[in-house]
Amino acid sequence: MQNESPSSKPLPELPPIPAKRYFTIGEVSELCLVKPHVLRYWEQEFSQLRPAKRRGNRRYYQHHEVLLVRRIRELLYGEGFTIVGARGRLDEEANGKVARVRRRGASATAAANGTAAAGSAQGAVMDVRAELLAIVELLSSSTDRAPSLNGGGTQDDPPAGPTVGAD
Repeated sequence: MQNESPSSKPLPELPPIPAKRYFTIGEVSELCLVKPHVLRYWEQEFSQLRPAKRRGNRRYYQHHEVLLVRRIRELLYGEGFTIVGARGRLDEEANGKVARVRRRGASATAAANGTAAAGSAQGAVMDVRAELLAIVELLSSSTDRAPSLNGGGTQDDPPAGPTVGAD
C-alpha cells in the first residue's frame, strides 16, 4: 500500500558498495544510510532479509542483501510504502510480476520526456499509467482463462441438472 503523499524531497545519494563478500551491520548501516536497529527490525519484517549470523550472533550481510536493504529503504522512505505494502511489492518483484511493468513504465517515461529520469511529476504519472495498463492486461488475460459466471462451462457443455439414477 502506498501513502497518498510520499515524501516530496528525494533521498540522499547512497555511497557505492565496495567489492567485498560480507558486510557487518555497521557497514550496511553506513552504505544504506539506515541505523542498525532499523536493520534488525527489517530482518523481522522482511523474510527475504536473512544475514548470516556467526560468532556471538554477529550479522554478516552479502552483496545481494545490501541491495535488498537499499530497495526496502527506497520503497519505505522514497516511495511512501508501508511495511506491508513494501513486503507485497518485494514479493511481486521476486515473482517477476512488477519487473515488466517497471521496464514498460521507464520506457514510456523516457519517450515522453526524452530522458530516462522519472523524478518529475510527469514521469510519475507515466509510471502509474504504465502500471495500470499492465494490471488491466493481467486482469484481461486471467479472465480469458477463467470459467464464465453463467454456469462455469462453455456453450457446448450440457446444462447442469439432476443426475439420472441418483437417490
